[in-house]
Amino acid sequence: MLPIVFHPDYQAPLRANHPFPMSKYGYLRAALLARRLLPAAGGFVGPAPASVAVVAAVHDRGYVERVAGCRMAPDEVRAIGLPGTEAVARRAFLSSAGTLLAARLALEHGIACNMAGGAHHAGPEGGAGYCVFNDVAVAARALLDEGRVRRVAVVDADVHQGDGTARIFAGEERVFTLSLHAERNYPARKASSTLDFPLPDGLGDSEYLQVLEHGLRAAESFGPEVVFYNAGVDPHGGDRLGRLALSDFGLRARERMVICWARARRVPVVGVLGGGYDDDPERLAGRHAILFEEAARVAA
Repeated sequence: MLPIVFHPDYQAPLRANHPFPMSKYGYLRAALLARRLLPAAGGFVGPAPASVAVVAAVHDRGYVERVAGCRMAPDEVRAIGLPGTEAVARRAFLSSAGTLLAARLALEHGIACNMAGGAHHAGPEGGAGYCVFNDVAVAARALLDEGRVRRVAVVDADVHQGDGTARIFAGEERVFTLSLHAERNYPARKASSTLDFPLPDGLGDSEYLQVLEHGLRAAESFGPEVVFYNAGVDPHGGDRLGRLALSDFGLRARERMVICWARARRVPVVGVLGGGYDDDPERLAGRHAILFEEAARVAA
């Protein structure tokens, strides 16, 4: 069965009508239960919060300590777009730990998924764009520091560029960062990944998948020993913050392509949720569930 990492505190209270779709985590759990990817009596692995030291390996330690103590400066809170509450801080530490736990499970089982994560706008100095800590960077750095792997690939298919991940690993020869993103979307100032594919507005399934195939070919030549896959569903044509035009079929083909590419080469793959924005949280959860459906097919 597919190893799935989840914690109820991935969902933190926000004010009414907040633009970040926090409720999607609960709806995703319900969707996975309905699809029998999670047993009714639990069926997931729950992380303990990551330590300050583990998170500070990729972020400024003072910033990490301010998050932990709920003492962020007003400009830091504005940059993130989430309140500096204890619940949001706990969520950030848990999500980082969840991606690291999923990575450890993937090294053991070949594939695992975190029901959160993909906070790729958080950079060395702090958070941004609804991202407090960069969980993929935290996990990748921990595996490298422990000597568990020697080369890491990050395949980021969120509609927004993985700018924080690119800046954290700039000059790090052991990490390959690949980003497919809408060229005219957030952030306005892009970073330089190892390989970037800035995509035009309205790009559909066929063209998108061709670009992804080129990106995976480049990642393969790097020779990664683990792949972190940010499976944001905001490239979907119905997403309210995306500028691309993938269909449900296109999302499924994308997930299948990345997962099968990694497993065919016996490279462990770690799936994280990434972004997705829809006024209907149940519909949004259904899009996110596609990652888990396709991962479960491989894990079976």
